[in-house]
Amino acid sequence: MKYVNLMRIGFKLLVNDGAKFTALLIGITFAVFLMVQMTAMFAGILNRAYSNVTNIGATMWIIDPAVNTASNAIPMPDYLLDAVRSMDGVAYAVPLLVGSAQVRLASGTYQACSVVGLDDTSLFGRPAMEQGNIEDIYADNAFFVVDDSEIGKLEHPTIGTVFELNDFRGVIVGVVKVSANGLNGIPTLYTTYSRARQYLPSPRFTMSYVLVQPRDPGAVAAIQHQVAALGYLALTKDQFNTRIANFYTYQTGIGTNILMMTVISFIVGLSISGQTFYSFILENLEKFGALKAIGAKSIELVWMILFMATFTALTGYGLGIGLVTLMIWVSRSRMPNYAAIITFWNLELAFGMVLVIAALSSYVGIRKVLRIEPFDIFRG
Repeated sequence: MKYVNLMRIGFKLLVNDGAKFTALLIGITFAVFLMVQMTAMFAGILNRAYSNVTNIGATMWIIDPAVNTASNAIPMPDYLLDAVRSMDGVAYAVPLLVGSAQVRLASGTYQACSVVGLDDTSLFGRPAMEQGNIEDIYADNAFFVVDDSEIGKLEHPTIGTVFELNDFRGVIVGVVKVSANGLNGIPTLYTTYSRARQYLPSPRFTMSYVLVQPRDPGAVAAIQHQVAALGYLALTKDQFNTRIANFYTYQTGIGTNILMMTVISFIVGLSISGQTFYSFILENLEKFGALKAIGAKSIELVWMILFMATFTALTGYGLGIGLVTLMIWVSRSRMPNYAAIITFWNLELAFGMVLVIAALSSYVGIRKVLRIEPFDIFRG
């Protein structure tokens, strides 16, 4: 009960000084906003970098060892597909072709596009249909167009729209929806593997990936070992995503820049809140001395200060998260291709940093309060 009363006193001391309390909230809110916004942008970039892996949904991907991202494939020889199909533990394996092309629109303008060629027999990895029938993909010159934020760059095609792709005639026979948009900001077309192979310029080898479904989870390690003996990599979906994330984090400037901005945001929040909280403690030092004089123990004052710092930090954390959420919502309503997303990882990182800010701010105040003697307060 005594602790509850002390917390109530601490709360009143805190909120009654409106200027200091507002400054504390602004500092922490601003720090949380920047930290979550930066990491949300990075999470959005990674989510789009995973787009091909997410949309296709294969359990295992066989890739060239030099491949770092799903959008930049290195073609592999056709015999690899037959070799994989004959391996122990493989239920089935299909080819996948991912490439790019220049599309000439009805208006005469050109637009770069990503083209995904699915296995002719199974259409494994096919997207969800919004308009049209899946069987229409086998018609002459047939393509599906992905309905995402980039479709406007193709002048909003509908079923029956005709275009030219690398001097070949193409016809939109369906509109599809995918789980994740691409990173490069270009529209995406789906067709069959054989048609993509015919329409897209390519070197001697054309197959971008081999998609594998193991018979059971226990067969994954054996498949990886057999594929490695052929000089290629067999990765699970999660392993491929991790490879992509590591590339963007450590081998490009994106991860470094995001990390620097996050650290700077943390330092800004810590400096503002620490300085303001210390100033607050100094201005109320006589009140803490009076509490000591009427019997409050040092440990009780420590808990009181911890409560004040934690309450301020959590309030600022909530305001910061709300501000980021509002900004992302407004940005997406204005810019459909805005990539930032909030994940549990973003929230946990910001929460941990806020707790560090609260702990260091409390430490500064606690040291000052513990040194005070009631006699000095009343003598002054």
